[in-house]
Amino acid sequence: MIAMRHGRATQAGAADRAIWLAAALAGLAALSYVLIGLGILGVGDLAASERPAGIVFAAAGGYLLGGLLILARRRWLWIVGAAINALVILVFLLGYQDRPAVLFSAGGLASKAAEILLEAVLLSLILTGVHRARRPV
Repeated sequence: MIAMRHGRATQAGAADRAIWLAAALAGLAALSYVLIGLGILGVGDLAASERPAGIVFAAAGGYLLGGLLILARRRWLWIVGAAINALVILVFLLGYQDRPAVLFSAGGLASKAAEILLEAVLLSLILTGVHRARRPV
């Protein structure tokens, strides 16, 4: 009986850590977009007309909101978030595949590193079903 309680507590602790990690990674992605928008993180040879501030700050807001929604522990939200995040990564890669200066810029690497790690953690949360794990009272 004690072993079962300990197993559940360990599972709940691991689930909580993964959820907080995903939320932190979403926050890091949001921060990277804010830094891009403020011109602190470079984005290669993109002209100002190719990177409207509205889109960059909308992406930051989306990742910030997504990070908060991760904490709701709803699997369907994680699935929607993972799908949107995968689309962001795919559009970036397809859109700039012929522009290595953008792909490998500080802004490109920082945002995509956070997004790729976020995708991995979200997929792990979705596939392991940790949304069911609760801390014992």
